Amino acid sequence: MPNRILILLRREWTLELRRKSVLSGLGLYLFSLVFICYLTFALHQQALNAVTWAALYWLAVLFSVVNTVAKSFIGERSGIFIYLYTMAPAQSILLAKIIYNTMLSCAVALTGYLLFAVFIFNPVQDNVLFLLVVVLAGAGLASSLTLISGLASRALNSNILMAVLGFPVVISVLLVAVRATRFALEGLERSVAYNEILTLVAINAIAVSLSYLLFPYIWRS
Repeated sequence: MPNRILILLRREWTLELRRKSVLSGLGLYLFSLVFICYLTFALHQQALNAVTWAALYWLAVLFSVVNTVAKSFIGERSGIFIYLYTMAPAQSILLAKIIYNTMLSCAVALTGYLLFAVFIFNPVQDNVLFLLVVVLAGAGLASSLTLISGLASRALNSNILMAVLGFPVVISVLLVAVRATRFALEGLERSVAYNEILTLVAINAIAVSLSYLLFPYIWRS
């Protein structure tokens, strides 16, 4: 299975490089969101406290990630599904998608952080905690949205179904990530953020486990 996952990861990366318009559009979308925040708060930084900065940051990351990860299966053609079905087991395909989307989500989050630091300001005082939150929240969004994308791709009006199913999961991850990010911004003791970190770990474990168990039934349909 590991070899098949690596091959599928290479396939995802190759396809992403061929669709350069998708990556450039993602970068432009993220830059536009950060620039709007800059125009809004550049002259009023005193009104931008830790909670507001964290909320704006994760909203910018969320909209960018959803537009990309949501197309994991919805954007694939039926002929590709048949090819993948004969190429590898459903679990390998799913894990490759989750790993790739996690890396993409973390890359978007780190890029957004650099843009926020350049255009607005950088209030992060605990970089290790912040990086841990970015990885866990990115993995939570990627694993949850990947499974939901697989579900939605098998139904009519998949984009509407994706939005309806993804809203509760996205909100839960986003709220926990905002709280944990606030602790990293304020430089508090890391023990204060243990509950949020454990919650993110639990969300990831549940999402990956359910995806691993349920996706083969979806894939066979």
